[in-house]
Amino acid sequence: MAVARPMRRTSPITFLLAALLAFGFLFFLLTPSSSSAAITTTTGDTSQHRRQDAADHPLSPPTKPFLKSQPIRNDGHEAPPPVVHYDLNQLTTTSDSAQKGERVLILTPLARFYQGFWDNLVQLNYPHELISLGFIIPNNKEGSTAITALEAAITKTQSGPIPSRFASISILRQDFEPPLQSQDEKERHKLANQKARRESMSRARNSLLFTTLGPATSWVLWLDADIVETPPSLIQDLTSHNYPVIVPNCYQRYYNTEHKKREVRPYDFNSWIDSSNAQALAESMGPDEILLEGYAEMPTYRTLMAYLADTESPNPRRVIELDGVGGTALMVKADVHRDGAMFPAFPFYHLVETEGFAKMAKRLGYGVFGLPDYFVYHYNE
Repeated sequence: MAVARPMRRTSPITFLLAALLAFGFLFFLLTPSSSSAAITTTTGDTSQHRRQDAADHPLSPPTKPFLKSQPIRNDGHEAPPPVVHYDLNQLTTTSDSAQKGERVLILTPLARFYQGFWDNLVQLNYPHELISLGFIIPNNKEGSTAITALEAAITKTQSGPIPSRFASISILRQDFEPPLQSQDEKERHKLANQKARRESMSRARNSLLFTTLGPATSWVLWLDADIVETPPSLIQDLTSHNYPVIVPNCYQRYYNTEHKKREVRPYDFNSWIDSSNAQALAESMGPDEILLEGYAEMPTYRTLMAYLADTESPNPRRVIELDGVGGTALMVKADVHRDGAMFPAFPFYHLVETEGFAKMAKRLGYGVFGLPDYFVYHYNE
């Protein structure tokens, strides 16, 4: 029979090693792993970023949420942000836009800042609390100069009398280089520059539109940055016709050196009624070529609204149907844009930008109209 060996005496070193091992095991269990710490840090950074990136105003574009303090629930936690419902069936576009409280979004591609443009904008007598503004500015030196002047004007207006303040203002900086570095009028209107310039302008208009159009917008007014004179009632006058797309005549005041007096002359030739000559020209073009108006090298023989004005006894309510429009002061029902009418940055039936937009709107079933005796005025460089 085997005899059991007597138990060995346990040395103090054994106790010490066992204690160290137990302490290490507990430390491993209780200390969060590096991955857990990373997750916690990331979550904190994301929450902070959401707060920093939140919209500052409830009327800001819907691409940014308007975060506000939520009520505390019975369990001590904040209630989740509410889901916001927008019933587009309740959105109206009527001939009584101001009385119905219809919101207007004024959009302006802006390469140069003219004080006359801003002064004219401020004097519009449509309720300013119903007007939101959106600007897109080229990412170049001239654009930097323009944005500085624009922000100064905005600060003055938005800190002034409350009735003069606009509901919200958005400024975008283009994320692509403009094809022309000079905004000189002669350079802008060279035939050789038109395709690249107007395709670039289409991209700018689309970027501005898609970023700022909100679910509460009824009307979109495209107003060029060099329009320095309009009737104060411009918005009411244009919306009163209740047409999907409508454009006034754009003229220019100038000093006639021959007659020694100030006169007016047509400026925008992009609002027109199509012709068989233009259609024949289009049929003979390659897929990437575009038709342009106002150039002797391209005789379209379209009927130009610029030449249909009755300057002697104008009737500002006179309306004609158009096939092409300019964008100097173009009023559009927001639903036309929501349904897909935008500014093609590619030849669309051999048209681009605002003229391509008119074609697209008509293809969607919307009417396009002009006011030959209603005038807005372009800056005279």
